[in-house]
Amino acid sequence: MTTQRYQQASEHFLAQAREELAAGDLPQASEKGWGATAQILKAIAAQRSWEHNRHRHYHRIVSRIRAETGDGDIRRLFNTASTLHENFYENDMQIDDVADGLDDVEVLLDKLVVVLTQA
Repeated sequence: MTTQRYQQASEHFLAQAREELAAGDLPQASEKGWGATAQILKAIAAQRSWEHNRHRHYHRIVSRIRAETGDGDIRRLFNTASTLHENFYENDMQIDDVADGLDDVEVLLDKLVVVLTQA
């Protein structure tokens, strides 16, 4: 998949996450929030020829971006996205927590789009 298609998929997943949240499907909203995060990380990794085909690669990608930008919020926001991913399996978050998590994912995506366009 191309960098542009990963970025488009990220935007699509975030929109779907908001729809799932509005419908009350918290596990699906959570997973779509995670998916939006994973896709933008894949876009950056593909652009830079970094590995990105395994879950563990996302942590490495975030560490590299954090080191490059000096923005510690990137790791914190990524951890929120990871918590959403966990909620897909556990379904123990409240609606306000998922909504806040999706807001954090949106902030993360905004930061990562800047990283993507600066390269």
